[in-house]
Amino acid sequence: MIMLLTILFMVCLFGFIGKLIGFAFKFSWSMIKIAFFLVFLPFILVALVVGGLVYIAFPILVVAMIIGLLAKEV
Repeated sequence: MIMLLTILFMVCLFGFIGKLIGFAFKFSWSMIKIAFFLVFLPFILVALVVGGLVYIAFPILVVAMIIGLLAKEV
């Protein structure tokens, strides 16, 4: 009986650890997306404008604005 409870405990523990690892991957992916859109995208757009590539930066900005307006808030 004790062996059965030990095996059940281990199975539940592995399931819990698996859920935590999955949550960690989802959280880190969300943080990477937020960092890209808040830090790197504006930096890239400013660098394109300073470099004289406004004709490339403006469509990227328009697409980003449309995505920002249509994206569902969580």
